[in-house]
Amino acid sequence: MKNEEFKDKDFHHRGNRHKRDHDHHHRGAKTFRRGRAIAFLEMMNLKRSTLKQQINAREFQSIDQILIGELKAIENVINEFVQLFELHEFEANEEDLKETEEEETTSLSTNDSLDNTQEKND
Repeated sequence: MKNEEFKDKDFHHRGNRHKRDHDHHHRGAKTFRRGRAIAFLEMMNLKRSTLKQQINAREFQSIDQILIGELKAIENVINEFVQLFELHEFEANEEDLKETEEEETTSLSTNDSLDNTQEKND
């Protein structure tokens, strides 16, 4: 009798564990793939920003048209990738982050200016 109860409990626990692990596995795989897609998108955004810096740099003036073409191509790939993998909210979050960083930078430089003015007045 005890053996039957033990087997039933053991089977019951194994069944629940397997079901729980199975559900977790599916969410984990989706999250993993999404994470890799976002990492790739970040890499593409880094390439885009590098190209923009190179376009503005004097030493790359001779290949300006090539860089502009590459920038357009990268932006096309980024846009298609965002649509294909439905990463619109990531793009929105990234834009919000950039705006926040710009605001913080502006705020810090304003505070530095105020601090310098106060030091001069003291």
